[in-house]
Amino acid sequence: MSDSPYLVKPHSKVNLKKYPTNDTGDFKDKEDAEPATDRHLKRLSVLQEVLYAQAKYSVLIVFQALDAGGKDGAIEHVFSSVNPQGCQVTSFKVPSTEEKSHDYLWRYHMHVPARGMIGIFNRSHYESLLVERVRKFAPEKVWSKRFDQINAFEEMLAAEDVIILKFFLHISKEEQKERMESRLLDATKNWKFNPGDLEDRKFWDDYQEAYEDVLSKCSTKHGPWYVVPSDRKWFRNWVISDAIVRKLEGLDMKFPPPVPGIEKIKVK
Repeated sequence: MSDSPYLVKPHSKVNLKKYPTNDTGDFKDKEDAEPATDRHLKRLSVLQEVLYAQAKYSVLIVFQALDAGGKDGAIEHVFSSVNPQGCQVTSFKVPSTEEKSHDYLWRYHMHVPARGMIGIFNRSHYESLLVERVRKFAPEKVWSKRFDQINAFEEMLAAEDVIILKFFLHISKEEQKERMESRLLDATKNWKFNPGDLEDRKFWDDYQEAYEDVLSKCSTKHGPWYVVPSDRKWFRNWVISDAIVRKLEGLDMKFPPPVPGIEKIKVK
């Protein structure tokens, strides 16, 4: 099976201006894409069952995006068909006092999924190369070393049969504006609005540059990045589910063998 067209190949130099945020691939509209996305979600449910039963691999899904990029919505939709027993979501907020007392990767390593599990990171260890860089919470001499450190961390996880897929949800500045305004105007979305997001919006160009460095330097064979066109939520969901299904179908997964002599066992 060929790679997803949204995969960032290792050693590629990423210029986000060349990645359209409103791409729809071969689909005309949402209705045209729905059958394909539904097939992916049903297939993901089947593959997750084998993953869980075999307990050979674990799957780490990383979501990164600018504010209002759609991480929550993507997680909710793409994983709507999986068994919650085999899936865990970790949302990383501002580090706690305990977390700050350890190395910067400590709190992320603790939440790497166990074998048989799908683990989803809503924001991730890449915050140390994004917000800490852009907002100058860490000096360049500190964050500049972390590209290699994070690559080594992910390489170690991959050697332990952790399958890593990383998705950058790529939206336009205009789409971000519309989504932020909808949070102000819709009472059911008011709770999502954070005034601090407006402050981060002032650093749009700086974040674009930081993301380009992350995507260029940290998309590897063992930890690939995908640039997901995300202005249209329905297409975002198709791209993500397509990439995950492609990856899982490429693994040597099978149900564990039955106990010896199972064909002779009778339930009385």
